[in-house]
This record gives sequence, C-alpha cells and structure tokens, in this order.
Amino acid sequence: MGSAATQTTDTAETTGMATSPRDAVAEVVRRARAAMEAYENHDAERVDDAVRALAWSIYKPENARMLAELGVADTGLGNVPSKIIKNTRKTFGTLRDLLRARTIGVISEDRERGIVQYGKPVGVVGAVCPSTNPAATPVNKAMMALKGGNAVIIAPSPAGQMTTARTVELMRAELKKAGHPEDLVQLLPSPVSKEMTQELMNQVDLAVVTGSQNNVKRAMQSGTVAIGVGAGNVPVIIDSTADLDDAAQKICASKIFDNSTSCSSENAVIILDDVYEPALAALERAGGWRCSVDEREKVRNSLWIGDKLNRRIIAKDADITAEAMGLAPDARRAKFFMVEEAAVGGKHSFADEKLSLVLTVYRAKDFADAKRITRAILDVTGKGHSAGIHTKNLDHARELAAETDVVRILVNQAHTFGNGGSFENGLPFTLSMGGGTWAGNTISENLNYRHFINITHLVTTIPEDKPTEEELFGPYWQRYGKS
Repeated sequence: MGSAATQTTDTAETTGMATSPRDAVAEVVRRARAAMEAYENHDAERVDDAVRALAWSIYKPENARMLAELGVADTGLGNVPSKIIKNTRKTFGTLRDLLRARTIGVISEDRERGIVQYGKPVGVVGAVCPSTNPAATPVNKAMMALKGGNAVIIAPSPAGQMTTARTVELMRAELKKAGHPEDLVQLLPSPVSKEMTQELMNQVDLAVVTGSQNNVKRAMQSGTVAIGVGAGNVPVIIDSTADLDDAAQKICASKIFDNSTSCSSENAVIILDDVYEPALAALERAGGWRCSVDEREKVRNSLWIGDKLNRRIIAKDADITAEAMGLAPDARRAKFFMVEEAAVGGKHSFADEKLSLVLTVYRAKDFADAKRITRAILDVTGKGHSAGIHTKNLDHARELAAETDVVRILVNQAHTFGNGGSFENGLPFTLSMGGGTWAGNTISENLNYRHFINITHLVTTIPEDKPTEEELFGPYWQRYGKS
C-alpha cells in the first residue's frame, strides 16, 4: 500500500465498488485507528522521526518543484516559483517549531503549582485542504497531527485533487522508508464530493478545515470537535512616519507572492493624507500600476461575474490579469494593479477579498480615519483574521491592535511572509490562521501542534493559597459597603 492510488483501490476492494460514502469513510478511519495502534507514539524520538519523514517528502528539492508545477497545472492558481518557496519555507519553519515542542509523555511541570502535564493524542484527524495550497497544507497539517501521536486523513479540494493525491503518496512512501505505518496518512477515497467530505468530518475525532467557508460551517455543525479558519481580506495602513519605499517593496513582494492566493495577502492599503501621493509613487516604483478612473471601472466590471470572482483573473499572472481586465498595454509590464476608492463598499466591491493582483487604495484624513476604514473593510470580509501597519510610531501600532477585532496585527512586515509564521517574528509557522469568534472560529491563534494533543493534568497538593475576605472584597466594601 505504497501510494494513495493503491490505498483508494484497496478501500474499494475491501468495501465493494458500490460502497456508500459512509462505509468508505468508515474503512479509512478503521485503517487510521489500526495505524495509530502500531505507531510508536509513546516514543518522542520515533514521533520526531515520522514528522521529519513527512517534511522531507515535500522539502526534497525535486519533490518541491514537481508538486509546485503540478499544483499550478492542476488548479490554474498561483505560480511555480512561489509554490516552491511555500512548499519548502513553510515546511522547514514548521519542522523547526515541532522539533522544539514536547507533545508525548510529560510535556510540562510546574512544581510551584503542583501540576504536571501529559500530552496524549486526540485520535484520527480529518484535514480538509484548499485548492490554493494543494501540497503544502496537507503536509503542514499531517506534520502537526503526527507530532501529536495521531493519524490523519486528508480531504483534498476537487480542484487540487491530483496534486494532493501525489503529495499523500510521497508522504506515505517516506513513512514506509522510515518504518512507520503508511496509514498514518491517508487520502479521502474518490470521488471527492461534499457528501464524502461531510462523512469524514462526521466520523473523525477532530476535523481541521482550511479553505471553503462553507466547509468550515459544515464542520462546526457536524457534531465533531472542529477547528476552522476564517476568510482573509488584509487591510494595511501606511502612516505618516513610514519608510515609504520599504513599505512599498514589502507590500509588492507580499501581494504578488503566488499571485495573491494567500489569505494573508494585502487586499487594501489605507494611506494617510499627508503622505498619500508620495506613498503611491513608492508603490508605483515597486511595480504597481495606478489605474485611471476608466480603468478602475474596467477592473470592477471584470473582477466579478455575478456574485463570484472571475476565474480568468483570480491568482493569474500580471500580464494575463491586465489583458483580461482590458488595461493599457503598458500595464502588462506591471506587477500588481491599484484602484483608488473614496469609500468602503459592501460584498463584491473593492472592499471585499479579491484573490488577485488587484490592490484597493483608500485615502485617510488622519490616523483615526485610517483605523475607521480598516474596521469597515474587515466588517465586509476578514474580521478576526489580520491587519497590518507600516509605521515608525509604535503607539499607532498599539492603538490599532487595541481597537481592531483581528487576531494578528503585523508591524512593518510583508504580510504574506509574516502572518503564517516567520524566522523574524514569534508566530508559529502554519498555513491555517484562526480568526477567533469574530470569524466563527474556535481558535484565535495560528494553528499549531497544541491543537492536536489532549492534556492530562497530574495534580498534587501545595501549601494553602487562600486569601482573606478583606483581600478579595475590600475594594468593593470600601466603595459600596457590606450591606
């Protein structure tokens, strides 16, 4: 059973070609539980060995490139150089985080409080993955799942099914080579469908869902413990103190990475009035095309078809995007396209997530106005996810963090490269960013290994820690009395 294709055939033969989705999923869950029984998940060294095996399956240079090329051909989204970076950088960073973590046996001890924590598996994980990252996300989730001592079943997006199937084959091959049960990582049986994915979410012990917000909602309603992540729509402020060229270069690098497939890609920039024109000039120097009023309307009319984003434009190369939108010939040499808006619209407006090389620009009267525009954008789409600021005034960054309902505020960073973890910030590496209850999510942090373990607390007695009534009620009594 060395490949995902063989795995699917075996499942069909075991359960019958006319197997119902419920029975087909039950079979892969059974195999996952059997693999967990055979997994040496009581041994931290062996667990780390399995995690390294999964990481190497995609980090290996020829595999990273092959999966990147297959991912673009399979989905029509993004570009190969960016996906190679995503396949390697995210994997390398996640491996760093996981090898530094304790998840098996005693994972922490607090003698002062008399508490020892033991990490234990959550069980079989169902990992629903998006078309935007059909290789990197399955490996990322599988690494975290196996680090917790679990088995994982990968549910691909129909648009990225071939890439995800090949990725699972590579993971299984590395597990076999290292002497671990291959069925620790399995692929949801074909054909991929909403019904089959729903069955997976119903039958596993933990469902972890990235991508379609419809899948996230269905996971939350499945009765299974579920972790879902919210939609991105990142607004970034450029304030009066920012290094404009540095900000522009970072925004460009982030915006064009994988043709804006990332949920962390900047979708809007809010520029303070007193630096508006210099900041736009810096963005133009970095590769942005400033659309005319007429061009803005062409972009608007071509970006959406009805209530859906135009597949001819989303996540496409800049020259293809410019031609599809009917922009001037010189625009095809640009890296991204700026449309200026006077007010924040609603859904299917320039304030919404665009998944394309289109960047909306707003002019703010002052910093208070910039914060207002930021919140208005997030109310359209992306509340809970993240926002950013380019500034030398950290008080502005603190204000934005205190007043904005998002999980992450990035300061002076290229958002796509920092939001899901970076070697230059303290966020854990991940491809799944929780948005808290603002986004209807159960986590308000980056998905990480802690979400894949249960914890047993061994509790022993400590010297009594009981304050007096005066210590607890004193301030209240002084203000309002005891009567």
